[in-house]
Amino acid sequence: MDSKTKGSPVDINPLSQPIGDEPVGGTTAEQVQTESFAVEPQTAGLDSAVLEEEQVKDEIDIQIDLLADSDWVVRREAVITLGEMGDERCVEPLARALRDGDWQVREVAIEAMGQVGSPAVETLLKLLRDWEVRKYAIAALGKIRDERVLDPLMLQLRNDEFKDDAIDALVALGAPSVEKLIPALRDKDENVRKCAVLALGRIKSAEAIDPLIQMLGDKDWFTRLTAAAALESIGDDRGREAIKPLLKDSDMVVKMRVERILAKWKKQPTSESTNA
Repeated sequence: MDSKTKGSPVDINPLSQPIGDEPVGGTTAEQVQTESFAVEPQTAGLDSAVLEEEQVKDEIDIQIDLLADSDWVVRREAVITLGEMGDERCVEPLARALRDGDWQVREVAIEAMGQVGSPAVETLLKLLRDWEVRKYAIAALGKIRDERVLDPLMLQLRNDEFKDDAIDALVALGAPSVEKLIPALRDKDENVRKCAVLALGRIKSAEAIDPLIQMLGDKDWFTRLTAAAALESIGDDRGREAIKPLLKDSDMVVKMRVERILAKWKKQPTSESTNA
């Protein structure tokens, strides 16, 4: 009796045992686990992207709020952070920072706009109409390699108050400015011609050598002077030969400057051989 009782749980329920390799009408734990693994990577990747975007939005909002802080150091750091993010949503807040009461905040706002790049161009072009922030808008445009900035900057060469800022911006852009500055050497406006000469001398592009040599014959003494200085800055031998006739220039200041330029050029081969 005891032996039958001990064996009964096994003998009475034969249907509880699996028949063959697969269960009838069921799914194994291994199948469920495999299917969940197949779906998880796609879902996880999507969730991660959404989460990251939300975090960026939150961080941008946090930094924008800090722009209203009473401490200029906090505002400055917020501007720097927004610039490093480089998101187009940062453009309008950074544009407002260009009007900040502290110059150190305005200064980093210029850099930050440059970091954002092309998305900031349209806003900066609009700011050129505002005298209060035009100087900062010009400086910021000079940090963005976008063809849309060139003509507006060239236009500022006609403005006595902001022409120096425009020259700095065009020089900062470098090579892309050259194709606009060379034609400006023939502009009817004497001031534009002078600005173009100054900018080309600072950019030091070989493309500008021949056009600058032509400017040595300009009727304005200051233009001749700056053209000679620009050729000195570029340092090409063609420029050295071209400025020699100015030793007999009708203007004493031009003659004296050319004498100094040629004297300096004479010393260069000696100093180079010594260094070698």
